[in-house]
Amino acid sequence: MAEQRFPVPRLQGVSREQFMEHLYPQRKPLVLEGLDLGSCTSKWTVDYLSQVGGTKEVKIHVAAVPQMDFISKNFVYRTLPFNKLVQRAAEETHKEFFISEDEKYYLRSLGEDPRKDVADIRQQFPSLGGDITFPMFFREEQFFSSVFRISSPGLQLWTHYDVMDNFLIQVTGKKRITLFNPRDAQYLYLSGSKSEVLNIDSPDLDKYPLFPKARRYECSLEAGDVLFIPALWFHNVVSEEFGVGVNIFWKHLPSECYDTTDTYGNKDPVAASRAVQILDRALKTLAELPEEYRDFYARQMVLRIQDKAYSKNFE
Repeated sequence: MAEQRFPVPRLQGVSREQFMEHLYPQRKPLVLEGLDLGSCTSKWTVDYLSQVGGTKEVKIHVAAVPQMDFISKNFVYRTLPFNKLVQRAAEETHKEFFISEDEKYYLRSLGEDPRKDVADIRQQFPSLGGDITFPMFFREEQFFSSVFRISSPGLQLWTHYDVMDNFLIQVTGKKRITLFNPRDAQYLYLSGSKSEVLNIDSPDLDKYPLFPKARRYECSLEAGDVLFIPALWFHNVVSEEFGVGVNIFWKHLPSECYDTTDTYGNKDPVAASRAVQILDRALKTLAELPEEYRDFYARQMVLRIQDKAYSKNFE
């Protein structure tokens, strides 16, 4: 089966009212152009980031291969001064390195205490946070985090979903983003919130035969572009150049729906986690039956879930 590919729509000069009233309710990815992002798009060169960002120690992912895998953990965590990270991430090859001279670097900024604090560029990097203007398309009380990201050229991040809505602001550099509809989750070979399919452009179809059925939504982000990623949409990111970005996450659901221990914005809502636990207990109970009965009652359960929980309002 041939893959279905769709371009992510691009719109320029969208106002908050247009976005919230007409675009946001559609719950589909969208590239917004021409938003006021402050001076960061012109200021954030390698030299400026190195100088202004300073020598604060940051925890980073370091990988010997371009395709980073969060399931097998094919990377190591290391610490570098921020200015050294910027300089190394902007290089193709390195005189100083941890694993190999062409290793890739990835920064996903953290709160002061990652177990309790969310990331917010305005707090962790105040000297840089003042350069960026957030698109205030949501209410202030919905704000969850602003995550500073730096990627080496060629780095590809694993396909995953987040449980909160997200503006991916591409400040400098260029990224290629591939997104998958939440309704196509059954084709993505999931392990938790992550897909096992690393090479989405040339997948192993013996191992992942259903993957081509997943609809692909694609876009390129240039400096100054903002990608709206609705909650639960899977996304895969390739940094085609050294790039700096900021993700703004905000709560789409009432606050009480989210896990209070979640500082990354990627834990499933409390009700969803509880439902999965109940399902696991049900499956364990079914395992007490012979295969013929187990199969029969499991199929009945699937039909009940389809009837009671599947929505007809989404593609």
